[in-house]
This record gives sequence, C-alpha cells and structure tokens, in this order.
Amino acid sequence: MFPTIRSAVLLLLLIPFSARAGVICADVLNALGNQLADPSCFQSTDLTTNNPQTTPDDNSLPGVPPGAFQPKTDRAVIAPIAGKRTPITKAVPGLQLDARIASDPTGQARFLLRLPDDWNGRLVVAGASGTRSEFNGDFAWSDYVVQQGYAYASQNKGVLNLFVVTANSATPPADPLACRLNPSSVFWVHFFDNDPGQPFTRWAEFMIKAAQLARDGVKAGYGRSPRFTYAVGTSNGGYQVRRAVETAPELLDGGVDWEGTFVDEHAPNLLTDLPPAILNFPDYVASKFDPDSTAAKKIRGAGYPPDIVSETASLWGLYNGSFWEVTQCQWQKRLDPTYDTYVSGTGTYNYVSRLSVSDVGAQFAAFATTGKIRRPLITVAGTMDALLPIDHHARAYARRVAAASKQKRDDDDDRDDRHRDDDRPAYRLYEIQNGNHIETFQVAFPQLELIEPHAQRAFDLLVNQVEHNVPLPPDQCVPRGKSIADSPAQAGHCASLFAP
Repeated sequence: MFPTIRSAVLLLLLIPFSARAGVICADVLNALGNQLADPSCFQSTDLTTNNPQTTPDDNSLPGVPPGAFQPKTDRAVIAPIAGKRTPITKAVPGLQLDARIASDPTGQARFLLRLPDDWNGRLVVAGASGTRSEFNGDFAWSDYVVQQGYAYASQNKGVLNLFVVTANSATPPADPLACRLNPSSVFWVHFFDNDPGQPFTRWAEFMIKAAQLARDGVKAGYGRSPRFTYAVGTSNGGYQVRRAVETAPELLDGGVDWEGTFVDEHAPNLLTDLPPAILNFPDYVASKFDPDSTAAKKIRGAGYPPDIVSETASLWGLYNGSFWEVTQCQWQKRLDPTYDTYVSGTGTYNYVSRLSVSDVGAQFAAFATTGKIRRPLITVAGTMDALLPIDHHARAYARRVAAASKQKRDDDDDRDDRHRDDDRPAYRLYEIQNGNHIETFQVAFPQLELIEPHAQRAFDLLVNQVEHNVPLPPDQCVPRGKSIADSPAQAGHCASLFAP
C-alpha cells in the first residue's frame, strides 16, 4: 500500500492548484484563529480591481469616523490615473480576507489577504504609504501580482487614517493634534498616528506581523507554505520594506522599495527638509516663480528638485498645497510634541536646535533605517520627488547600505572569514529620470515620468535574482521613456534631477 499512497501524493503535488478545489475561508479562519478579529472572508470571482467587491467603499468600516478608512481613495494615491494603471487581462478567482489584528491594543491594526485559486507557490506582502489602509496597493501592487498567481497580503501599519476636526477655521481649533492641509487652508484634520499608543516604531512591527499571518494563511489555504515571500511598498510602505529586510530575514526572500522614506536622527531628514520649503514658498510665488530668486535657491538648497512651471501652475505648488505642511505637522506632533506648531511656526521649525530641548533625536533613532539589509533589496525612486528628495532619501539609504556593507567587510576581514561574500545581499538603486512622488501629477506636468512600471519591472528582476540567481542590473539612471537595462547608458546617479 505504501507505494500507492506515495504515488498519489506525488501526483497531487504535480497537479496545478487550480485543478483542485479552491481555497476555503473556513480553512484559513480556523488556522488564524484568535489572531484576527471581526474577519470578513469570501470566495471571490475576481481578486483584481475589475471586481467592485475587491476594494471596499470609502467610510464603509462600521464604528469609525469618515476619513479613518478610505480604501478606494487609498488605492489611487500611489497609482497613475485610469488608463495608465496596471493592465488587467483576466479574472483571478480566489479568496479574500480582511480583518483586525486581534493583538493590537489600539484596535486599529488591519490585515488583508488574497489567495488566488491558481497559485504559483509564492507570497507578496505589501506596505502602505502615508497613513493609508491595507487597500493602498490594490491598483499598483495587488493587480500586478495576483494575475501572476501570487498570494497577496497587506496591512495598515497598525493605524487608521484621520478624521476631520473642522473644515472652516482660519485659526487652530481646540484639538491640540489638529493639522491644517497647507498654510492658507481652513481645513484641519487629526491623524490617528499622533495619538497615544501609536509610535512610528509600530510600522515595522505590523509589516512583520502581516508576513507571519500571511504565511500561516497561505499554508492553511493551500496545504503548504510559500516557497518564496517578497515585500513591496511605496513611500512609508517602502520604509516598511527596508526595515523588514533589515530585521526579518527568516520571513522574507527580498524586497522592492518604491521611493521609501529615509529615517535617521541625523540631518537631513523630513523635519529638516520640509520647513525651508514651507517657509520660502510664499516668497517664491511673490517672485513670480523666478528660479533665480533667493527663495527658489533656498528650496533647492534644502534638497528639492527644480520646479516645473506652466503659466500659473507649479509642481512645487502642488506639493505645497497637499503635502509639505501637513506632513511636517504630522511628523512633528508625533516626534516633537512639545513644539507649538502654529505659534512657533511650521516653516521656522529648526530640528537641530530642538535636539537640545526635546527628545526628537531619540524619537527618530527609535525607528531609524540602518542599511543592514539581510535579503536582496531594490530601491526605485524618481529624481523629481519633491516630498522625499532623492539625495536625502533614496540616495541616502543607498549610502547607508554601502556603509553597513563596508563595516561588515571590515569585520569579516578582522575574522579572516574566507566566505564573507556569501551572505552579503544584493542592493540596487534605480533612479527614474523625472519620476516624482505622486504619479497623478503627470496629468498637470507631462514632463514627469511614471515610476509604477519600473517598480513592477524591478519586482520581476528581484524574483529572477532570488529564484534563478540571475544578477540584477547595476545601479543606474533610467532615461525618460526607457526601461531598467542590463547595460545602462548611465550607470549610477542621474546627472541632472530634471531632463526637459
């Protein structure tokens, strides 16, 4: 009888998963047990965003205020406009599970899992940008990987998004954690991640927790663990990828970080970069967008790329209107809460002087990126990023990886370790000429390049490197309209941040 059973098992392993019964909610929920709370699980005819059920409606989560949970808004934040997003060529039947993570004392941590019936044996775990939900990557990442048969998981960094404090106040409202959208706005919001119990150190913890939950869910759904697990993420989600490959190599085989946030207690960082941009933008406007004005020079001196101006429209103006001050406020209130944001000023915030009167340096150090990667990692970033300037974020992290690698070589030399190169993971930085932080800004400024297709291409290159030992293309500047190349025309950094 033993040969018969063995033959049957071998035959079962050779049959594609799609030829067997589909994944079952009961199996996954039974395995995850009390690790999840308030689960919503269903068999889906299509896990891509062609199916309206795949991404819930904004404000559809019971018991939370409007703005706290905005899946459909979130998925469009990092993706290009319709017509330029990930092509969807087929339906992907499978299972979708969304739930709270039960161990979170704040009750805000959320987890998403998608298991396609036609599984390729691999898992992708996604980070979330900004303070966005677990559905943030639906257009840019989930649609791309589930069509290839990957299981997909995501999380929300353990925190809900925001709620509106007031939509009509020229002065700060009573809420001490309220942030206005820009210096001329009367619209004020409260970010949940500025509340007690929400330190930014949680961001890495919930990326790792999502990987653990997803691997358990995959094993329950398919009867075996994933052969390979990859991390992907954008902006703050890219930061999550970096920290995951630095700290959890037992869970991951590699990662792609798309314009990840560089975190370091030493300048430059977000709280050194943003104030000069906020402070000098009004004078720049008063100069009629003169690139040779003192204000423009000070903004570029803080690391920002040159502005693009079209009549009265300005790339810097788009960032000023939607990102600069509100991001500065959000981070300052979390990391340096004793600073009086709107009395002392957002544009006049001085990080270096605050080091001696607050613990802001220690707050940064607590969740800093180290560069000590333990799995292969690719960074993809745009030269025209005016939220996370490339030299202070993507290139800064590349320098940190190089320094950590050099330190490891020196330590190995001291030990006379003949095999010291064997465990040094590959790292690459692919700079996208004229890429910027917000893909939809290309509508106003067609000189900008989309990063999404390059990030997806980088993912495929990473998989090929990890699974087939194919060397990654070298660090390079990807010219406008071109792709990541094995033999790049311009290796290393882009010579100019803007190419007309």
